[in-house]
Amino acid sequence: MKPTDQSDDRRLYRVSDAMRLLSLSRTVIYEQIRSGRLRSVTQGRARLIPASAITEYISLLEQEARKAS
Repeated sequence: MKPTDQSDDRRLYRVSDAMRLLSLSRTVIYEQIRSGRLRSVTQGRARLIPASAITEYISLLEQEARKAS
């Protein structure tokens, strides 16, 4: 599952991009990063989220939804 449309080949996303992709607020994104549920890396002062981490996070949410039902 690719986190964005076919024309976007980025492998790293800024927090603002992840907010848009996941429909989550900046606060929630950083809470998920702090809790270890959403992986991120830093490059200089920038916090970046790998595309694979976004995909894994979506899978985690889907697994949790299946367990809850």
